[in-house]
Amino acid sequence: MHPSTQPLPPHVSVMQLIMGGMISGAVGALARLGVPDHLDAGPLSAEELAGKVGAEPRPLYRLMRACASVGVLSEGHGGKFSQTPMSAILRSSGPVSLRGWAIFTAHEVHHQGWEHLEYCVRTGKQALEKIYGEAPFDLMRHRPDIAAVFNHAMTDLSRLDSPAIAEAYSFEGVRSIADVGGGHGLLLATILQHHPHLHGTLYEIPSVIEGARTGPLQPVMDRCTLTSGNMFESVPAGFDVYMMKHIIHDWPDEPSLKILRACRAGVNPGGKLLVMDHVIQAGNDFDPGKFLDLEMLIFPGGHERTEKQFHDLLAASGWRLQRVIPTAGGTPIVESVPA
Repeated sequence: MHPSTQPLPPHVSVMQLIMGGMISGAVGALARLGVPDHLDAGPLSAEELAGKVGAEPRPLYRLMRACASVGVLSEGHGGKFSQTPMSAILRSSGPVSLRGWAIFTAHEVHHQGWEHLEYCVRTGKQALEKIYGEAPFDLMRHRPDIAAVFNHAMTDLSRLDSPAIAEAYSFEGVRSIADVGGGHGLLLATILQHHPHLHGTLYEIPSVIEGARTGPLQPVMDRCTLTSGNMFESVPAGFDVYMMKHIIHDWPDEPSLKILRACRAGVNPGGKLLVMDHVIQAGNDFDPGKFLDLEMLIFPGGHERTEKQFHDLLAASGWRLQRVIPTAGGTPIVESVPA
């Protein structure tokens, strides 16, 4: 017999969607416990794993059984669990890991934010300002525990799309590049490693720069400088390329214009601007960017943009959108030149 190709009844499809939050919580707990890190050598039971991860055997089994039902682990003979390609992505080591992202999306602050989505939709205001009385980036300045979870998640995501961005864009003729708001510098480090002729500068707030000193840029520090400041006031001047990955989407248009105008004022003649954000497409197809757009509504107050919205925003800040370059990582490059 062939499997049925009939669509699921609506109530089954909706139930699957509703349970997405439960699945995210389970996967986040599995990642936080570090279960996938222990399975590379072979299958283990919950009893064998419990002492290694600091958990009770029976509840751990129930968690692992649930995760296995969605392909994160595989339960075999005798209640032993094996690694799967999906659980392997949750290991703390390896070239690609989503462990930090899984932990962040299951964090109480993230859950609290999404619990207030209706409030954000009704008011246009942000959830954490209602819950904690301050915006996310202000909260993280005096909550290093939250900042550490967030920064780890952002680095994990950057490991996915940084190589794709470095390979998708030709930096021929470019000598210098400034990464504005580049976190601990993984994207900049990846580009510098792919293009040995380039020199780069990472521009971030002071607290993030401190973390970058021992981060991914260490192997290329002979061609890189670290600079701190406030991107809403100014950026370092004199670069051939200014780039920002997942920065502009954090902010509404007015703060975004301040950043873009600062880059326009500092760019060298013939230089370019590269913005790496989702570009929302028309239609009803699934698009992760449409849900990240809600993430921006809930937390920092920004939004993902369509190509038309990017065109208008860039034009208002002295840039001309030249092209949108797709990448294998799913995050396109919006390339602009001085208008």
